[in-house]
Amino acid sequence: MAQTALARLLPRAWHRAGRVGIACSGGPDSLALLLAARASGADPVALHVDHGLRPESAAEAAWLQALCARWGIACHVRRVQVPRSGNLEAQARRARYAALAAMAKEAGLARIWLAHHADDQAETVCLRMSMGSGPRGAAGMRARRAFLGVIWERPFLGVRRAEILAALKRTGICALHDPMNEDVRFRRNAIRLRLFPAIAARGCDPVALFLCWGKAAAALAARIDKAAQLHAVRAHSEGACIPWEVWRQGGMALRAARLQCMVAIALGEGATPGRRHIALAERWTQQGGRGGLDLSRARLERRGAWLVLVRRISSRVHETGTMIAKEACGEGAETCAI
Repeated sequence: MAQTALARLLPRAWHRAGRVGIACSGGPDSLALLLAARASGADPVALHVDHGLRPESAAEAAWLQALCARWGIACHVRRVQVPRSGNLEAQARRARYAALAAMAKEAGLARIWLAHHADDQAETVCLRMSMGSGPRGAAGMRARRAFLGVIWERPFLGVRRAEILAALKRTGICALHDPMNEDVRFRRNAIRLRLFPAIAARGCDPVALFLCWGKAAAALAARIDKAAQLHAVRAHSEGACIPWEVWRQGGMALRAARLQCMVAIALGEGATPGRRHIALAERWTQQGGRGGLDLSRARLERRGAWLVLVRRISSRVHETGTMIAKEACGEGAETCAI
């Protein structure tokens, strides 16, 4: 009965999903999703990444494997090495998603479910707005997307955290607790533990507020994409291209959308230009597109009536900056050499 309550949290469209990987940290959200998937008629496979950032992480991975064995659910575990330099959150995210995708492919899984819920979505919108993201970034995480050769899906994205915790509590199952989730040095934790409570103390539901702003940003991003004539962007033997006159039309917002589309075509799903690249491309365009413009692993070149984004095969990050890769987890953009 208790697990049936978890299954009810999943929209009908997600029931009987077949064989699917569940990114499972052992925390309450991912355990709830794992059980909800099974109770709804799916055939879930738990995928766990041990980041090795805490002494107890190996024991927690073993605990999860034993738990899944009792439930009759296959569980795959992979330990990764996370560089301690730079942005630890970003480094861990990059390693985690690469490991999840690799495990899924090895297990013959085409899809991975992530346990992000409505509260996570609100935090993501807030985080991206604080970082100066445009409408597309401020729209938050997508319910479904392709990345690293796998389809990533978020069935709980419309469900509040409190509903998930209440349903899991009725099962009597104790989940793992990661103390790093309480470290307010990490921006997301500071938003959840300090900013949102401060907003709530003023009588406003911060989750509802930022979800509303995220929906407005998504609508604006859709209008920009339509106005940007993204259908004019084409695959090119060297990357992607667009007629120069179409590129020049409109303002910076439209060109940013076109550049994002070209980068995704040329460098793959998940790659998108950073704000610095967009500003450089705008200045270069205003100067008539003379010469070429290097953007990390790509280069803009005006070739007669066409603008071409050329892939650059190089491990060296160009001095004008790095590209931005938005991970499948949707936890905000991170700077990395893609």
